[in-house]
Amino acid sequence: MKRSEKEHIVTEVAGTVSRSTAMYFTDFSGLTVEQATDLRRELRKAGIEYRVVKNTLIKKALEQVTGYDKVYDKLVGPTGVAFAFEDAVVPAKVIDKFIEKNQKLSLKAAVLEKQVYDGSKLKEIAKLPSKKDLMAGILGSIQSPLAGVPTVINAVLRELVSVIDEVGKKLNPERSEGS
Repeated sequence: MKRSEKEHIVTEVAGTVSRSTAMYFTDFSGLTVEQATDLRRELRKAGIEYRVVKNTLIKKALEQVTGYDKVYDKLVGPTGVAFAFEDAVVPAKVIDKFIEKNQKLSLKAAVLEKQVYDGSKLKEIAKLPSKKDLMAGILGSIQSPLAGVPTVINAVLRELVSVIDEVGKKLNPERSEGS
């Protein structure tokens, strides 16, 4: 590979790193081509970008962005990186499910919001609620008290109409006789 190609890859990966909310460094040794294709497909469906790049190039890309020193010692052997842009937890869920099914892939390290976690923390990370789940929970909490508001408003309006009718009858007694 030419120097210019390597520089292009480093620049491209550095840009991807700076845009990502999470990165998952995997060891894919032992995967068949079919399994690797399945992994990529599952990650892509979840909106995750998965790249296999030489460790030296990944390290140079991480150095350009800074703050990832703790990952360098994990860059040994075959390394694939899953980049999350929307939800930092989704890749953990996909990778964990894939490992349960195939037993070949392993997680070297995970970086969520620039916090580095050892690969042994995969199960714990995968159990965290996704951004979508958190949003649904928050909206549910907000909407729950609001669900009773229309009923209360209707009751108040009925009472108000009743009071207005009574006042109208008292102010205009002929109205009550004609109705």
